[in-house]
Amino acid sequence: MAKVIFRQAGYDYGPLRQNIFYMLDVLGGGAIKKDQSVLIKPNLLGPAGPETAMVTHPMVIRATVEYVIGKGGRPRISDSPAMGSFEKVLQVSGIKEALRDHDVLYEEFRESETVSVGDPFKKIEIASDALNAPFMINLPKLKSHTQMMLTLGVKNTYGCIVGLRKPEWHFRAGANREMFARLLVEVYRAVKPAVTIVDGILAMEGQGPGRSGVPRSIGALIGGNDAIAVDMSICRMLGIDPFTLLTNRAALDMGLAGNRIDIDGDMPSVSAFRFPEITPVVFGPKVLHGFMRRHLVQRPLCDDSVCKRCGECWRYCPAKAITVKDKKLHFDYDKCIRCYCCIEVCPYAALRAEEPVLGRSIKKIFG
Repeated sequence: MAKVIFRQAGYDYGPLRQNIFYMLDVLGGGAIKKDQSVLIKPNLLGPAGPETAMVTHPMVIRATVEYVIGKGGRPRISDSPAMGSFEKVLQVSGIKEALRDHDVLYEEFRESETVSVGDPFKKIEIASDALNAPFMINLPKLKSHTQMMLTLGVKNTYGCIVGLRKPEWHFRAGANREMFARLLVEVYRAVKPAVTIVDGILAMEGQGPGRSGVPRSIGALIGGNDAIAVDMSICRMLGIDPFTLLTNRAALDMGLAGNRIDIDGDMPSVSAFRFPEITPVVFGPKVLHGFMRRHLVQRPLCDDSVCKRCGECWRYCPAKAITVKDKKLHFDYDKCIRCYCCIEVCPYAALRAEEPVLGRSIKKIFG
């Protein structure tokens, strides 16, 4: 049986530390051995302060580190940021400052090993350090996600795909969100963290998970020994059917979800959480797909008055669908797979996902 713990929480360190220590005790932290390396995997999307809700809060990481040290373990913080250097993310997020008096190893994921996962992916390259970690603690951030609706426990393990292999896998999955969801579950199953604790104290809604998202105070800390159960429980907290989230649906199809969940604590009820609108990329007769991609369906757009043409978006775009013409971004919507990686990595919140006027008009008429 999966166990999920809910606690009302803020970033006031004393009560927060107490809550995290309780969760780790109940969820299996006692298995940490003396001198054992313990991998802590936060969400370190990019260089951003904790007030942006883009990264796991440094106080959540600090409490986890102190728990590991108290058990005699050797904490190691690792991730593979989508933008900015690993060192810069640690500095700007406040993590290095929060842990300045603690003996912590910081190591970016760099080396990969190939894991066989069967059809349809056959093999996936995943960070060696994540695959071989004796004990892994997963520390996601509760955020909206323009492609997958939410990024929670399962999605956070995608950071165990090293560097530019992440956009490569976006491209291989293409516009098929269901296939990408299955990939995410396969990565989670391969690294299988022992404990997942989601920082939902200051969450993100709207067009997350990057700077286009909007911070929202929820005041919830959610932990579990099964990230799928945690994600399903968070969906219920946000007032949606858990299987609306594609990773949960993929896990159900793979026989990894649907078991009874033992809830410890009171699940808060979060109303009017602003999810990104998830629309199909194409539909109907194939001959019309090109027209739909260009004129009907949701697509990334750029606010030229905000864009600095820094290059992050076109360097990261897995479909190579972004170029610069006349000092403005140009999107090839025939190539664009609507992964919205460009929105995720834009450091200036210049990009957004939006339906074209024609698409909105047709939807209103035929609604």
